[in-house]
Amino acid sequence: MTVHRYGSAEWSFVSAKNYADPFHDVKLTMHVACPDGNSVSVPGFWAGENVWKVRFSSPLTGEFTYVTESSEPSLSRQSGSFTVTPYEGSNPLYLHGPVCRKGDDLHLSHDDGTPFFWLGDTWWMGFTTRLSFPEEFAELTADRVKKGFNVVQLVAGLYPDMEPFDPRGANEAGFPWTEDFSSVCPAYFDAAEKRIFHLIENGISPFLVGSWGFFMKFVGMKVLKEHWQYMIARWASCPVIWCVAGEANMTFYDDDSLSMEEHLKQSRKNWNEMTAFIRESDPFHRLVTIHPTVIGHEQIEDETLLDADLLQTGHSGVTSLVPTLKWVKETVDRKKHPVINDECCYEGNCGTSYCDIQRYVYLSNIFLGSAGFTYGANGLWQVNGVTVPYGASPHGASWGDTSWKDAAALPGSGQIGMCKTWLEQYPWHRMERHPEWVENPNNAETLDGNFCIGIPGEVRLFFVPLYGGSFWGSIRIYGLEQDVSYEALRFDPLTGTETLLGDVTPDEQGAWQFPRVPMFHDWIMAIRRKSAL
Repeated sequence: MTVHRYGSAEWSFVSAKNYADPFHDVKLTMHVACPDGNSVSVPGFWAGENVWKVRFSSPLTGEFTYVTESSEPSLSRQSGSFTVTPYEGSNPLYLHGPVCRKGDDLHLSHDDGTPFFWLGDTWWMGFTTRLSFPEEFAELTADRVKKGFNVVQLVAGLYPDMEPFDPRGANEAGFPWTEDFSSVCPAYFDAAEKRIFHLIENGISPFLVGSWGFFMKFVGMKVLKEHWQYMIARWASCPVIWCVAGEANMTFYDDDSLSMEEHLKQSRKNWNEMTAFIRESDPFHRLVTIHPTVIGHEQIEDETLLDADLLQTGHSGVTSLVPTLKWVKETVDRKKHPVINDECCYEGNCGTSYCDIQRYVYLSNIFLGSAGFTYGANGLWQVNGVTVPYGASPHGASWGDTSWKDAAALPGSGQIGMCKTWLEQYPWHRMERHPEWVENPNNAETLDGNFCIGIPGEVRLFFVPLYGGSFWGSIRIYGLEQDVSYEALRFDPLTGTETLLGDVTPDEQGAWQFPRVPMFHDWIMAIRRKSAL
């Protein structure tokens, strides 16, 4: 067998014995000897009937050998060899490897150290039949690839916004578990991973949520650990991102059986145990994070178990913007993790948060030092069918009947995608905030003010939002080095048009003023060293 670097090799083994409960009764492990002298023990998974499979991936090239170990004798002592070769294509997840955090970096990277600028999309219920595979799933994937998205968030069958086994949560094979939660249903995962593999082959990292937070009470720790063991065995060899839970500390909608103080104490303990379990169980050490009710590191007891700190900062349009600035800045300023606002003001949610809000949230978050951003659209996260809306949530009301197709076409996703693509031409991962470089800097306490990030002597970027009060767009900048030759340009985040403005000639105090903008809306402005690009 030959597999390329970072690719996933697969072996199938057939048991000579039938088992009444194969999911629990049979354990299979493959011990792989690597060319660098190290070894990796990889769990296998039950694939249905009498079949078990093992999957393996490596950043190394060369010759590998393996031997299996199992509680079932006919699955044990199976041995062989395989070769990992260099990858020759252009898919970044194979060319550079899965997403990870390198050391204490406050940005994310691929495994080989190449910086990874996260732009996620939210398809929480994307494994369901409301988004058909392959036709509709492929259509939505192609749209997101074109717009520059590189992460897609999906829940692995244990969904928010519904009771367990609600028909709306099924895929073409049914549900992930039997109705008594006594065993997984491999056919469900077969159907789900077709979608996972499609995202990966298109260069998108699947962000896989084990369950929504209230499933800890619905099914308990034992079942959720088994759920995660199965996910890890099937998918950890792929370039995936693990999310321990969605809104981890959320209670179910009408649950008041515990005081909130008691619930949070127990919930944080439980999800801490689960996070540690995932890290210990994954032989490939994929990036681990958690989707929060507000702030990620507050969802568990030991935040060092997390590789990134996710936020959820509100869904109330303009009134959510100041709290968002505050939470993002405070979390970034801790300098503990890469920070990503993972849920904020879904476009079209409650008839608000359209493209103006999307531009402001995305750009302000990036200019405050976030390592990326996750977008969402009302109608897309639930995957409203084109002809059949999702319907009512457990609280009795509906979030709206916008179809996933209409939601995907909302302009905000395209505009922030253009901004991300434009920003990537600069060393964004090395930039720091410099409020002293711009007049009327935003203080993260009001909407008023401009944003500035940059690298002294190289490049300075300015976000000049209409909400920030710079209506005339002729902002003044400060602290320019007299011995650096800069040129100025302006980027229109509504159209993606870049305009070169010419040389920058600062006054004796190092100040200079951008020319007035041609239209009144948000702008990104830049000055860069003329030899920098």
